[in-house]
Amino acid sequence: MRWLKTYPREIQVFLFASLINAAGGSLMWPLVTLFVYQELDRPMRDAGFVVLLQSLGGIVGQLLGGTLYHRLGVKKLIVGSLLMNGLLLFMLPIVSDNWHLFMGTMVLIGLFNSMSLPAIQAFIGFRFADRRGELFNIVYVANNIGVALGTALCGILADISFYLSFVLNGISCVLFAGFFYVYLKRIGEGTEAGAPIDENNPGRPKMEKGESTIWLLGQVRVYLFMGVATLFLWLGNSIWNTGVSPFIVSSGMLISYYSLLWTLNGMLIFVGQPFVNLVRRLVAQTAQAQLTASAVFYLLGYIVILGFHNYPAFIAAMILTTFGEMLMSPAIPSFVSERTGAYAPFYLGVAGGIGAVGRVIGPYVMGIFYDQGGIIPVSWVAVAAGVLSLGFYVVHSIAQRGVILRPRDHA
Repeated sequence: MRWLKTYPREIQVFLFASLINAAGGSLMWPLVTLFVYQELDRPMRDAGFVVLLQSLGGIVGQLLGGTLYHRLGVKKLIVGSLLMNGLLLFMLPIVSDNWHLFMGTMVLIGLFNSMSLPAIQAFIGFRFADRRGELFNIVYVANNIGVALGTALCGILADISFYLSFVLNGISCVLFAGFFYVYLKRIGEGTEAGAPIDENNPGRPKMEKGESTIWLLGQVRVYLFMGVATLFLWLGNSIWNTGVSPFIVSSGMLISYYSLLWTLNGMLIFVGQPFVNLVRRLVAQTAQAQLTASAVFYLLGYIVILGFHNYPAFIAAMILTTFGEMLMSPAIPSFVSERTGAYAPFYLGVAGGIGAVGRVIGPYVMGIFYDQGGIIPVSWVAVAAGVLSLGFYVVHSIAQRGVILRPRDHA
């Protein structure tokens, strides 16, 4: 914990609150499919359809969250979306008897949960501009600690009651909303929409009145290639759930072998930081270089699965793809915050929404290929997606050199 003491108390409290919220969120998401299949007694296709609807709601939420940041203000957007998400989670036990109402509630949960994501990322970039890259990485690590804690507890809670997991997730959302309300009130009005940009206080962003959303979307070199690259990356990463997982079971291995791969993922995010920092220092000093390097690691992982498709290969692939994840996850918000200034919330939402499409279509695409031939065609799809992801990250890196958007660039 000594490294944490080097940060101001404000950052320490923020990291702790993020950890608790991530732990609460991970109490629910691993259980949705099992809840629909076991508790609601619906077929697996219905369970998959619910997850699809929730993901679609998440895409819309990312786009709305980025667009509304300056119109509503950071306090109203973050606190409001978290409170709405918590309320909907409390409603799940009530609406689960009505299938259509349950599906609608899950869509809204995906929407409001994702609305807060670009706003929180943008706020970090504005508030802690001098250390934003470093802090994005630490928040990513803290969130994964929370995920590890939450996933460890979710099975125990599900044995008691699925509804208990949903309610505790709702409580964590409400607590996180309360934290942000007090936190933003304490640091002052500068975080509200309508406050001017203050170079001495990057927590005070504002877009000029009359800024055109069409003009912002027209700056494709800032977000489009990066978003499409991330889309292919997440599509390829669906190989774990819709390729490796059924292969392990069909090969006669215990399902715990699959869960151990994700345990390895969580451990590496903690213990692998020195290696990733070395990569950043030696070959990937900029955010765009880190994105390109992340695609290389993901692609190498998929090639290992294609070449060997056995459990030791899965372990090696998980190590490689986890390093890719550790490079990519902090790099995207860091790049957007650095290059787009007051427009960061909008572009975080747009890029995140485009990338999330890969999470939506990935399981379906991989499922089709797995049904046709098992792990080998799925591995080829993952490798192809990895190549496309690498290509688009390279194009993104070339296209945006020297680009820094400022208000009235289009005037």
